[in-house]
Amino acid sequence: MSELKLPSRSADFSEWYNELVIRAELADYAPVRGCMIVRPYGWAIWENIQQSLDRSFKATGHVNAAFPMLIPRSFIDREKSHVEGFSPELAVVTHGGGEELEEPLVVRPTSETIIGHAYSKWIQSYRDLPLLINQWNSVVRWELRTKLFLRTLEFFWQEGHTAHATLEEAETETRQMLDIYRDFAVNEAAIPVIPGRKTASERFAGADQTYSIEAMMGDGKALQSATSHNLGQNFAKAFEIRFLDQNGVLQYCWTTSWGLSTRFIGAIIMVHGDDQGLILPPRLAPHQVVIVPIYKSDEERIKVLEAARRIRSELVASGLRVVLDEREGTSPGFKFNDWEMRGVPLRIEIGPKDVAKENVVLARRDTPGKGGKSFVPQAGISEAVSGALEAVQKALYDRALNFRNANTADPKDFEDFRAAVEKGFAYSFWCGSPECERRIKEETKATTRCIPFDGPDGVGECIYCRKPASEKAYFAKAY
Repeated sequence: MSELKLPSRSADFSEWYNELVIRAELADYAPVRGCMIVRPYGWAIWENIQQSLDRSFKATGHVNAAFPMLIPRSFIDREKSHVEGFSPELAVVTHGGGEELEEPLVVRPTSETIIGHAYSKWIQSYRDLPLLINQWNSVVRWELRTKLFLRTLEFFWQEGHTAHATLEEAETETRQMLDIYRDFAVNEAAIPVIPGRKTASERFAGADQTYSIEAMMGDGKALQSATSHNLGQNFAKAFEIRFLDQNGVLQYCWTTSWGLSTRFIGAIIMVHGDDQGLILPPRLAPHQVVIVPIYKSDEERIKVLEAARRIRSELVASGLRVVLDEREGTSPGFKFNDWEMRGVPLRIEIGPKDVAKENVVLARRDTPGKGGKSFVPQAGISEAVSGALEAVQKALYDRALNFRNANTADPKDFEDFRAAVEKGFAYSFWCGSPECERRIKEETKATTRCIPFDGPDGVGECIYCRKPASEKAYFAKAY
C-alpha cells in the first residue's frame, strides 16, 4: 500500500472516497464499465453484514432460498408500473447457445416477478401463509453514472419476498423489516438513521407503500440505506398468487419485498472515515484488533513475538477477530498507517519495555494520536480490549448523530431551505403536492428523502408554495 496521503475529506469528498475504496483494498474497477470487483477485505465486511442480518431474518421466521437470475421478459411486462420503472435499467439477453432466443431474457434487476410466478404455484390455501423467503444474490441495473459500492451496474444484496393473507399482516411485515434494518444500522454499523415513508414519486415501482431508512453522509448528502415495500395485491394480481381462505373463498395474497445492499458499505465509509482512511465500527470490522510487535534485535523479536502471540490467542479465545502483523521489512510506523487506512478499530502495540512491564499500549482508531492511547496490563487483556471496542462503537454512533443534528435545519423560508440543503438536511412542512416536490428538485437538486414516522402534530405552511401542510419531510441532495 502506498504511503501517499489520501486527498483531504473536506477539500474533495468524492475523490477522498474513490481513493480510499481502492487504497484500503475494498474494491476495484471491473473490465465492464460500471461494474466492480469486491476484494477480500470489502467482502469480509459484507459477510459480517450478511451474518448479522441473516440472524435477524431467521429469528423472525424467514428462510433463505435461491431464484434464477434470468427472467422471461414477459414476466417484467405483467405489472405496469414495475415495467415502467425498470425498463430503462434492464440488461436483456437475446442470444444463447449461438442462436436467437424465442423470448428475450432479462438479467434480474429485482425478483418480484420470478418469485411471484413461483408463489402462484406454491400457495393454494390459507394454510400455506404466510410465506417468508429471503435470498442473497446480485442484481443488474444499467446505471449511467456509477460509483463503487454506491451505484454499480451489478451489486450484491439481499431481497426478502413474503406473501400474506391480509393487508394488515403485510403492513406489519413491511414495518417489522424496516425496524430490523434500523436496528442493524444503529447497533451494528453505528449509523443513525431516520425511518419513514417515501412519497408517491419516490416509491418502488409497483409498491403501494415504500418505507426507508435515510442516513446523512460525511458531506451532508443523504443515502437511502435500506427499503421495505408493501406491494399490496399488485403482483398477486399480475401473477395470480391466490389462496382459498378459511371460508373457502378464493382471495389474492398481499405481498411485500425488502432489501439492503452493498451500498451500505459505502455508507460506513462515508459516515465514519477520516483523512487517514477507514474507521470501521467494531461489530462489523473484519479485524477488530491488530497487534503490532515492535523490536530491533533478534533477541527482542523472540520475546516480543512470544508475548504478542500469547495475547492474540487469548483474545481469539474470547471471541474477538484479531490479526497479528508479523510482516518483516516494514517499519512499525508503516504498519500503523496501513492499519489506520484499513480502519481497524483498535491497535495493540507491544515492545521490549512492554514485555518487561507486562503491559501493552492500546490505540483507538477513532481518536488518532496520543489522546487515543493508553497503557493496559496484559493480565485481563480480553476485558480491557472488549471494553475499549464497546467505547469505540458508542463514540462512532454519537459522533455521527451529533454531525447529523448539527447539519439538519428547520428553515423558515425557501431561501433558508436552499442554504440548508447545500449543507445537509432540511426538515420542512410540505403540502403533499407532486408539483411542489418536482419544483423543489429542479431548483435545488434536493429530493424528499422520507416522511418520518415521528413527525409533528398540527399544521404548518409548505416550504415551497406556503399552502397549509400537515406533514414534515426530510429533503436533501442524495447519492
